[in-house]
Amino acid sequence: MFDPKSLLNDLLGSQVPGMGGTVRDAGSKATQLAKDNPLAAGALVAVLLGTDTGREVTGAALKLGGIAAIGGLAYKAWQNYKNGGHPEEAARDPELLPPPADTSFHPSQAPQGESEFALTLIRAMIAAANADGHIDDDERKKIADKLALSGIGAEAEQFLNSELQKPLSIDELVAAAQTDAQKLELYTASRLTIDPDTRVERGYLDLLAGRLKLPDALVDHVEATVSAVKSAAPAQPAQAPSSPW
Repeated sequence: MFDPKSLLNDLLGSQVPGMGGTVRDAGSKATQLAKDNPLAAGALVAVLLGTDTGREVTGAALKLGGIAAIGGLAYKAWQNYKNGGHPEEAARDPELLPPPADTSFHPSQAPQGESEFALTLIRAMIAAANADGHIDDDERKKIADKLALSGIGAEAEQFLNSELQKPLSIDELVAAAQTDAQKLELYTASRLTIDPDTRVERGYLDLLAGRLKLPDALVDHVEATVSAVKSAAPAQPAQAPSSPW
C-alpha cells in the first residue's frame, strides 16, 4: 500500500520547471529532477492534474508537509475568524505554522486515522481539479501515460487513475468529513487546488462550502489565507486562453 501522506505531499510539491515536450521527454526530466531535488519530482503529480498548486504554494507550506500544511491553513483561518479578525489580515501575516497538537485540526486527531483522512483530502483535490470538466478522456489518457513515467509507484499510480476516472461527488466528500475541523480542511484543500477563475469553479467551491455548512465569513477567511500563501510565490508566465470558437 502506498503512503497517502507522502502522496499528499507530492500534490503540494515544489515547482517542476520545463515540463513541456513529449511524454518521454517529460519522464526524462522528472527522472533528472528526482536526482537533483527529490522534493521537486513529486510536484509532477500536481502538474499532471492540470492545476497551479505545485507552482504556487509557498515554501512554508512545503516544509510542513501536505496534511500539516492544509491543517495549518484551515486552523489559521478559523482562529482569525473566531477572534473577530478581518480576512485581509492574512495577507499581512503569511507565516504558516502547523496546527496545535491539542486541536482537532492536528492530523493525529483525525477520528478515521491520519492516513485515511489524507486520502480524503487527495480525493477532494482531484474532485476540485475536475470541477470545470477539463479532464476529459483524452486528458486522462495523457495523465495516465505521464504517471507511468513519474516514479510515484504502481499502487499510487493506480489510485490516482481510478480517482480521475470517477472523482467523488460533493455529497461523498461531505460525508467523509467527521468533524467541523475536517469540513474546513476539505474546503481548504479544494481551494488550494483551484483558483476560481471561472463561474463553474467558483460555483463548485460555493456549493461545497454550502454543503459543508461553513459560514460565509469563515469561507472569506479561508479565501484570504490561501490567497496570501499562494500569491507570495513567484508568478508564472501567463498562457493565452484557448478559444472555443
